Amino acid sequence: MNTQGVLVPMVTPFDGDGKLDIQALEKLAQYFIGQGVSGLIPCGTTGEYYTLEPQERVQVLECVRDVGRGRVSLIAGINGMSTRECIANARQAEALGYEGLMLATPAYSLPGQGEIVAHFTDVAAATRLPIIMYNFPARVGVEIGFDAVAELSRVPNIVAIKESSGDFSRALKLIHANLPDFEVICGCDDQAVDFLFWGVRGWISGGANVFPGEQAEMVKAAHEQRWDDVRGMMSAMMPAIQNMESGDYNQKAKLGCRRHGIDVGSVRPPLRAMSESDATAFTRLLDAYSR
Repeated sequence: MNTQGVLVPMVTPFDGDGKLDIQALEKLAQYFIGQGVSGLIPCGTTGEYYTLEPQERVQVLECVRDVGRGRVSLIAGINGMSTRECIANARQAEALGYEGLMLATPAYSLPGQGEIVAHFTDVAAATRLPIIMYNFPARVGVEIGFDAVAELSRVPNIVAIKESSGDFSRALKLIHANLPDFEVICGCDDQAVDFLFWGVRGWISGGANVFPGEQAEMVKAAHEQRWDDVRGMMSAMMPAIQNMESGDYNQKAKLGCRRHGIDVGSVRPPLRAMSESDATAFTRLLDAYSR
């Protein structure tokens, strides 16, 4: 599993009736690969995994696998409301031929730090695949604490953390800990330059649904120490990225796919379509974007 470069937690396309649109998903995966991303991650938060029926989940995983196998890293989101559900999702992804997994702390239950360690340890023991932990306390209500990360980094197949806390001081502490055989991955699109400057070379970016080629080029520029180019690329994308971060993230990630000539539809409840005025404002930012 390659975690370097830009990995896209893909949106899940739905048609006008709210049904899964596999043709659009296939087109999207093909497009992202053509734009130079290094990995595809279906069934993540940006993919509205929590709205998918069991058979739809299989269809999504199979479609992305069939397009990306042998071309990019294939990492399945395996989040669930319980450890048991996450283990089932991990085994499903492994059986379908995925190379890696991405896993957050279950939402709503608010486990303590010891329970968080047990959760990730139990899932890791149930699969041979490498796991990227996903720290996003704004979504799940609890943080994977630094000591928990350090302990879990010693589990052989827990290999990285997607850091989406928004607290860059915490991110720096993790980066400087230099945990053996363990990687910190950027999970905050508006902080990407900061992560790249400190040597991080993996970026799991919901914003890559909108800017896949631009972000892949930005990571390449950082690797080549072209920092003026990195700042320029980020500055050009920043108005749209900040707008996405301000609210309706999933809706805007989907609307942004129209840049690629692919209509991926709207979101499923409980999320709702953006207001016309908000959609127009975001579209204007995309129209004004220049590299």
